Amino acid sequence: MATSFIDKARITVKAGNGGNGVVAFHREKYVAAGGPDGGDGGKGGSIIVQVDDNMSTLMDFRYKRKYTAANGMDGQGGRKSGKDGQDLVIKVPRGTLIRDAETGEIIRDMSGSEPFVLCRGGRGGWGNMHFATPTRQVPRFAKAGLPGESHDVILELKLLADVGLIGFPNVGKSTLLSVVSKAQPKIANYHFTTLYPNLGVVWVDEGVSFVMADIPGIIEGASTGAGLGHDFLRHIDRCRLLVHVVDVSGSEGRDPVADFDAINAELTQYSPELAARPQIVAANKVDICEAPENLERLRRHVEEKGYTLVEISAAAHQGTRELVGRVAQMLSVLPPVTVYEPEYVPRPAAVDTSAPLDIQRADDGTWLVERPWLQRLMGNVNFSDYESRMYFDKTLRESGLFQRLEEMGIQDGDTVSMYDFEFEYQR
Repeated sequence: MATSFIDKARITVKAGNGGNGVVAFHREKYVAAGGPDGGDGGKGGSIIVQVDDNMSTLMDFRYKRKYTAANGMDGQGGRKSGKDGQDLVIKVPRGTLIRDAETGEIIRDMSGSEPFVLCRGGRGGWGNMHFATPTRQVPRFAKAGLPGESHDVILELKLLADVGLIGFPNVGKSTLLSVVSKAQPKIANYHFTTLYPNLGVVWVDEGVSFVMADIPGIIEGASTGAGLGHDFLRHIDRCRLLVHVVDVSGSEGRDPVADFDAINAELTQYSPELAARPQIVAANKVDICEAPENLERLRRHVEEKGYTLVEISAAAHQGTRELVGRVAQMLSVLPPVTVYEPEYVPRPAAVDTSAPLDIQRADDGTWLVERPWLQRLMGNVNFSDYESRMYFDKTLRESGLFQRLEEMGIQDGDTVSMYDFEFEYQR
């Protein structure tokens, strides 16, 4: 059974949690009071997205929807840090957009070759060796690791092609692609559309080439989702130039002018910007043209709209080199393939602060504050950024933490410890 083309997938990704720090004390014969030597937890593995040019679809994501990186290992005594969790690399085809599933905003356009860290692993917790001070020589506490970031994302493939072949099914697009490039699309006298796009590299001259995509045949109503609709119209979005293939043979009783207008109407409905993209009209099957007046009507119609018409017969290799030359000439003055800028702005994760914080006082007077929601909050706060710190302070104040600490007798200058973060309390 033929495999259908998959160009959109929703997945859940989660980076690994950081390992926990450990409470340990140095024990060695003849060494008195060796002191704290609990090691740190390892960093959680990150989720990294990497382009793989051997992939052409998102089929791999059809059945596997959840991806989780490894957690960091806990620390050990003897100041031994836990092993970092292994990063998980997710491979995608070039041209894949990563969108936030909730807002639809673009997080990253995977058109380049640089890997992208989609979710960062959680920081490892500090061992008790970090908490030794002249006044706190025997710290009997360590910190838990922080959770890794998680995301629900939509992967959306938009083919990276300079030129898109558009037109109704069975007008000869696949044949044309096979003639001008080394692509080998499946070609037959189908009245329904190709099920997936085909890409081919067209060589023009030394150092001059371009990528051409045979976009599945658009039918009337595609812009509203009829047929394959938006599933394939999105692949024309990046194309700098459209080659509009029109059957002028009259062998199937089609009107080439009506076909030309119908396809352009669908493009306008889907995206006015796309409809305004430069076009070359390829009048195909001229070698078996049964009604020459159809060709002349189409020529007058497209030239009135400012387009160039080239007569070709893809099957007979007639006029194809002239078409390729015209395409290369236009591409030389057009801007490069579109690369989408990220729209996504990371927002602090929503935190349910209704569960009261767990507050304890260590033997040395340090106030220890913990709670799973606090751990999640800290994993999403950049403490080097002023606005992030103000958001963190506001959330703690609204949770009632400072009021409870004062009710429990905290004094100015006391140390408050939250996971791997410490600060001196000031009213």
